[in-house]
Amino acid sequence: MKKLLYFLVFVGFLSVPSTYSQAAGRIVVNKFLAPSIEGNRGGENPLRQISVYLPPGYDDSTKKYPTIYFLHGFNSSDTEMFEWMKLKQLMDEAIKSGILRPTILVLPNSNTLFRGSFYTNSIITGNWADFIGKDVVAYIDKNFRTIVDRNSRGLSGHSMGGNGALKIGMLFPEVFGAIYAMSPAVLNWSGDFTIQNSGFKILGESKNEADIIKGIEDFEKTWDEKAFYAAVIVSMARAYSPNENSKYKADFPVSYSNGKPFINLDVIKKWEANFPMNMVENHLPGLKNLVALKIDWGRNEDFSHVPTTALQFSKKLETFGIPHFAEEYIGDHVSNLGGFEGRIYTDLLPFFNAYLKY
Repeated sequence: MKKLLYFLVFVGFLSVPSTYSQAAGRIVVNKFLAPSIEGNRGGENPLRQISVYLPPGYDDSTKKYPTIYFLHGFNSSDTEMFEWMKLKQLMDEAIKSGILRPTILVLPNSNTLFRGSFYTNSIITGNWADFIGKDVVAYIDKNFRTIVDRNSRGLSGHSMGGNGALKIGMLFPEVFGAIYAMSPAVLNWSGDFTIQNSGFKILGESKNEADIIKGIEDFEKTWDEKAFYAAVIVSMARAYSPNENSKYKADFPVSYSNGKPFINLDVIKKWEANFPMNMVENHLPGLKNLVALKIDWGRNEDFSHVPTTALQFSKKLETFGIPHFAEEYIGDHVSNLGGFEGRIYTDLLPFFNAYLKY
C-alpha cells in the first residue's frame, strides 16, 4: 500500500519490444509566464514548465498536428511523468506501429507548494482550470504547428489529473473535443474520502503551515498515509474553499477544537460544488457535444472512493443521455498503466487516434 500513496506514482518498468522504432520524436521542455497564475495570493510561481513531445517528421515538414494534453496527478510533474511512464518511447512506438497517427503530446506542470492544484480556479493559488483551458492551449497553438480545432484536441489525465480532465472538459467544451479520464480521484465523497478522513484531524490540530509542509516532506520520505491525506486535503481546501484570513489560507469542511470535530456546512457546500459529480447538470450541452468521453478505473483500486465514484459518475452521464465509455479493468491505482502492455499504450492512445480529427 505504501508505494501507492501518491495520486500519481507510475510503475517505471517498460519492456521495449525488439522492433522498437529507430525513427523517434523529440521532447521540448520550455517555461512560460502563465497569465492565469500571475498575481495569485498563495505564493505559486506563475512561470510554469511544460513538456512537449513532437512526433517523428515534425522538423522536416510544415504539417500541422492534433494534440493530446495529459494532466499529471498529485505530487507529480510533467518531467516525472515522462520519465516514469517512458512516454517518449510509447509515443514513438505507437506512431511507428500505427496505433496512433503522428500527434503532439503536451504535459503541463501543475504542481503547487502543497503538491496539488486540483485544476481549479482559486483566489489563493491561481486559476488552474484557466491555466489549462486558456494559457497552455494558447501557448501550444502559438509555438507549435497544431490543428487549431477543438476536435483535434484531446484532454486526458490520471487520478487528480483524471478529475481535472473531467472538470476542464466540462468548463471548456469549446476547447477540447475528446476526454479520457483514468482513475479519476475525488469525484465525490465516498469510501476513504469522507469528512471522517484522518487528514482533517491532522490539519485541525496543526499549528501553522510549516507543520503541514513538514508533514508533506515526511510523506515524501516515509510514505506516511496520514501525512499524505493531510497534504491532499490542504491542497483541496486552498483550491475549493480559499480564505486569505484563515490558517493555510483556506477553510475546511471539518474543524477541530480541543480534539472535537465541528462540521462546517457552508464549506462542505463549496467543496461539493467543485466535485465533478455535481457539475454535470450545469454542463449538459457541452458534455453532449463531446466527440468522445471515456472513464476507466482499476477493480483493485487502492483508494476505495475511486471505483465507486467513477461508476456513479458514469451512471449519472447515462441518466442524462450523454454517450460515453466506462470500463473497469483488473488493476489498482497505478498498475497496468505504463509499458507497452499498459492502458496508456493499449487504450488511451488508440482512443484518441480514433476520435481526434487529423
